[in-house]
Amino acid sequence: MPALLSALNLNKTYGETVALRDVTLDVEEGTTGLLGANGAGKSTLMTLFLGIIRPTSGEFRVLEEDGVDPIHAHRFIGYSPEYECLPPDVSAAEFVTHMARASGLPRTEARTRATDVLRHVGLDEERYRPMGTYSTGMKQRAKLAQAIVHDPVLVLLDEPTAGLDPSGRQEMLELIARTGQEFGISMLISSHLMGDIERTCNRIIVLENGEVLEQGEVSGYTTETETLVAEFDEGIEAVVAVLEHKGIAAEVEGRALVIREVSPDDLDVIRDAVVETGALLHRLAPRAHSLSDIFRRPAS
Repeated sequence: MPALLSALNLNKTYGETVALRDVTLDVEEGTTGLLGANGAGKSTLMTLFLGIIRPTSGEFRVLEEDGVDPIHAHRFIGYSPEYECLPPDVSAAEFVTHMARASGLPRTEARTRATDVLRHVGLDEERYRPMGTYSTGMKQRAKLAQAIVHDPVLVLLDEPTAGLDPSGRQEMLELIARTGQEFGISMLISSHLMGDIERTCNRIIVLENGEVLEQGEVSGYTTETETLVAEFDEGIEAVVAVLEHKGIAAEVEGRALVIREVSPDDLDVIRDAVVETGALLHRLAPRAHSLSDIFRRPAS
């Protein structure tokens, strides 16, 4: 299946500053995470795909077309920028309706779609309030609503959980996932928060200093390892002593023991040590890789 977005040897410079360097990537259907620290080039890449800026060199395609102009892009792509962009004296109902009409929807359909998507994002009762009175979470929901109101093929979300507390972030991530499932819209989510990408996305593209560091299925970076983690409610010290006597090295991390390169025979020894000491075992499981491991790899 053709990629929704693709880039080949893409470069973008501002004078002496290199924003993107030799970027080659594909964004496929589904939910893709664009992960990188602030300044890695994520926003530059998004605005380039939208046709707002042009590359210094290289090629890119949007929905199988070479390059793109902003008007064409807006008909098929939704965009929620990171920065504050909502007119404070305008209601969400007015603004989302306007964005629907700007994307080519007739007046009546635009109003209907605006009402539907504002209900979907949880702003039904607040849709006539000026958006300047909204909380940060409500503003993020309004930005999502205007990005999906015209039923695009793909939505670009730039730091959609910015400014939210942990519970607000979780609610926003659940809303994004539900939006993709219920509306059948593919998404490219830019974030510097690995946990957000890990919980939400199928695929990942990692940018570092304007270059593609990794890209692929998220599951390929979060597989289980041969490291075992055993969490205890009490008795951890006694278990460590028994394991050391049996020749098994274990590292203590708070309430957990971390045992690396565990063999099947080691599992029997660990089980016997817990029984022998009477320690209260809370949880025993293999440790999985996380996306943060990508940034810990030595340079090749």
